[in-house]
Amino acid sequence: MYSHGSESLIKQARDIQEAELKKFYRRLAKLLQGKELGHEAMDSLQRLHLILSATKFTRTLPAELQKGLLPLLSSPVEQLQLLSSAVLRETLPLSGEELNYTQEDVLQLNSHTAALLLSQAGSRADLSSLCAQLLRSLESRQSDGPTHSLMQTLPILNTIITHSPECLTEDHLTLLSKKIVDWLRYASITQGGGASSGGFFTGPRSRQPVPTAELDGTVSGDFFTVLCVGQGFTDDQWMNVYSFSMLRHWLLTYHSVPSGSTIADAANRPQLSFSLSHSHSFSNDDRSEVDGSVVSMVSATSSSSRLLPPKERLREKAFQYCLRLIEQSDRKALKRTDTELQKACLVEAVCILDCVCVEDTSLVYRTFPCVKALFGRLSSDLTFARVLLPIAQFYLNHGEMAAVDCESVWKLVFGRFPAELFNSPFLAHELLRFLRLNLESLQLRVPEYTRSFPNLLKFLAWDSPAVVDDFVDLLPSLVTAETAVELLHTMLDLPCLSATLLLQLRSTCSPISEPGGRGLLSLDAFRSASLRGLFLYLLRTEAGSGDTIDRLSTLHELLAEAADWPRVVQCAQTVPVLLHIFFSAVVMIADEKLSAHLILVMLERSSLLLNIPTYIKEIHRVFSCHLLRLCKLRPSLVVDQSHELLEFAGTTANVYSKDEIYTHVVWALGEYLSVSSDSRCSVRLITSCFEALEAVLFEITSSAPPPGAACPVPRVITTLMSALAKLASRSHDLIPRVSLFLSKLRTVTRGGSVAWCTDEEDLVAIVMRGEELWSLLKTPGVAQSVLTPPPHVTTPQWHRDTNLSMPLQLRTLTSLTHTQ
Repeated sequence: MYSHGSESLIKQARDIQEAELKKFYRRLAKLLQGKELGHEAMDSLQRLHLILSATKFTRTLPAELQKGLLPLLSSPVEQLQLLSSAVLRETLPLSGEELNYTQEDVLQLNSHTAALLLSQAGSRADLSSLCAQLLRSLESRQSDGPTHSLMQTLPILNTIITHSPECLTEDHLTLLSKKIVDWLRYASITQGGGASSGGFFTGPRSRQPVPTAELDGTVSGDFFTVLCVGQGFTDDQWMNVYSFSMLRHWLLTYHSVPSGSTIADAANRPQLSFSLSHSHSFSNDDRSEVDGSVVSMVSATSSSSRLLPPKERLREKAFQYCLRLIEQSDRKALKRTDTELQKACLVEAVCILDCVCVEDTSLVYRTFPCVKALFGRLSSDLTFARVLLPIAQFYLNHGEMAAVDCESVWKLVFGRFPAELFNSPFLAHELLRFLRLNLESLQLRVPEYTRSFPNLLKFLAWDSPAVVDDFVDLLPSLVTAETAVELLHTMLDLPCLSATLLLQLRSTCSPISEPGGRGLLSLDAFRSASLRGLFLYLLRTEAGSGDTIDRLSTLHELLAEAADWPRVVQCAQTVPVLLHIFFSAVVMIADEKLSAHLILVMLERSSLLLNIPTYIKEIHRVFSCHLLRLCKLRPSLVVDQSHELLEFAGTTANVYSKDEIYTHVVWALGEYLSVSSDSRCSVRLITSCFEALEAVLFEITSSAPPPGAACPVPRVITTLMSALAKLASRSHDLIPRVSLFLSKLRTVTRGGSVAWCTDEEDLVAIVMRGEELWSLLKTPGVAQSVLTPPPHVTTPQWHRDTNLSMPLQLRTLTSLTHTQ
């Protein structure tokens, strides 16, 4: 939200009158005609930008003012460049002025001018014309225009490619590919600006060219790359750096031009004629591979690449450049910042190698030995995790083709990374992004993926808000018939895992105590040899060691003090959301056996959760929803699991502590314990269920709640009454027992309030429901058809039955209510 002062300024800008605005335009135009622009001009430009941006209408500035703003785009003062560009982007261009730039204007382009041109481009033709002029500027010699403009051109082109790749023609693509090859492979290998050996008589004539150096201080023995250093850099060396920075984007966008001027067509043509002026010929482009440098193995292996078409030649030079970077990264940098630069360049180099191998699979066999050696060198050092992920991507994309063993890569990615770097936000983001982008391939080709969920969930346990969106996408892929039960247990224990990860980090610090000075009992338990196994199970790296542990209640007691730790609370808040996704995925693959197992897990774990009241309540709500869903999908589960369901429903304590899930269990028993749902349902089973529910209902309505417990939820009582009535309608011998209870209930409540229901409105609703059921049971035949209706009644399709009048009535009503 804006502050009060900001809102006042915005209101003034919106309320300005047209006459006052015209006066302001004239005053500003006069200011811009001055030789020097001071603070008054700056303030006026800022005010003009506020006026233009505060309204939703796009204005057209007077021609005099707009012409005064245009020269500011090339002003030496960057603030004036920024303000003039921002103002002009908020306005409509003058008629005939859209992208009306000459070659001289293009040579003065900067990022602010480029932003203006892109915002006012009216069509693809405009952008294509701009690209042509930018590419002509790249052909200019240093004497033809300022060097600063040359360095600005590639970033501007990169921006255009990002927003509108289709604006490039075949000629554009070929020319820029050839220029990038020039800058990548043939940049000068001497330091820019000359270098001096020092001394009193040092002068311009005594300066000798000094070669660039490697990061370890040795003289560079091969062509220039972004990892070469010196006291200064030449123009073509800067263009080398710019070219490398956009190389991967260029390769990825290489197939983005639509039909009619496709890159695929360009790739099939060995040479193309250029419509752009001042373009280099092949004789100019194909300089010596050596170019004065010491020939390395990388250079010597591809001396014939100059005979390739432009696209293949760029791919070959990119390949050579990346191999050179990998070679340079093995050198020990003298500065720490250069070490980080090496890592960043390695990431980019491996990604580019992956791109060129995707485009040309023949390069896979040339690339893999280098990438494999790089992995062997870096895999033991987790500080290179940022580099190792692109290597894993390379193995995933090309490992099968090269017939290499990828097991060591996946052990690192799914094993050590989450286990040791779970608290690294950058790695968590990069690894989870890698998983999301390659989900299908990982499921098909990497069995370690689905088995690694105990390890991957550590990212979620550590920083739930940051990664929950990733796991919303990933979780369904982790659900299989083999992992579903263990995954459910693991998700329910995520708050415990969050606390354990905190203890694992804290255990390295001693002493550990809370602000009040009291030591953490959970930390002592974590360090205890006898209890260590409980925590080690939570910290396991792979599934398959058992669905859960026997002493969960002990673990929850040990971690009781962690229930209010912020990280644990955050984790507990995300679990219900993910459980909904889990059950939505599991119903798609679960057979009857798995569904039965999941129901048993829900009943068992409803009382085995870390003691966070809101967490327990939310989990019970999720369980109740999906237990009912499973029963609706497979009603026979109620008969199969009748013993466990009756045991749960027959425990009176569950009425007070688990009312949400208890209500749904009772409803499922009353609804699906019938012959129509499962032919195995016997009178004996119905009677035993009736007796168990009757005992609970009698107990909770004949005595006050236990000490510390609230009164039973009215919905529990009405659900129990409905379930008893349904069961009695299927076994008429039970009707007198239900009728007797319902009549006693009406008699008891006439005396006023009762101990088990303190709210008068709730009591009235309960009694009313009891009277409705009592009335129904007086006529058993009607009771059965109402309480247990046949399927054709519960799922009617009268609106589709052509033998009935309902479809005709619906069509008639529709025609009457809809206007012609």
